[in-house]
Amino acid sequence: MSSIEANKTIARRFLDLVSEHKIEELCEMISPSWRMHGGPPALPAGPEGIRTLFGTFGAVEQTWSVEDVIAEGDKVVVRAKNTCTQASFLGVPSHGRQQTFTAMFIHHIVEGKIVETWRNADDLGRLLQLGARFEPGVPQAST
Repeated sequence: MSSIEANKTIARRFLDLVSEHKIEELCEMISPSWRMHGGPPALPAGPEGIRTLFGTFGAVEQTWSVEDVIAEGDKVVVRAKNTCTQASFLGVPSHGRQQTFTAMFIHHIVEGKIVETWRNADDLGRLLQLGARFEPGVPQAST
């Protein structure tokens, strides 16, 4: 298996383990210096970052479905869809509503370990599915 194919397998496995809530197995897939961009702010590096990330979810039932995987060199891009139910998202209660949203991940993989992950997800669409409403801000008077 080529290194590109091996890296694609690693990237797919990452989302499988997220779906299965297998935190310690995820910790084994990443480097001690792993960083995530586009997730919750100020995640620590490495395995503690994975544990902290999962601590932000609360109870969640989720399934990731991989739609596309594209790789070149040591980077793998995954386009995926998530179907989940959790008590709330970013403070908006779900009232039992299921959410479906898309996301893209770019993993930088070196020697079989994920060293960096970039995340871009439709968090706004997810909030709207939960019934969140947004109102325009009030312009502030200039002084």
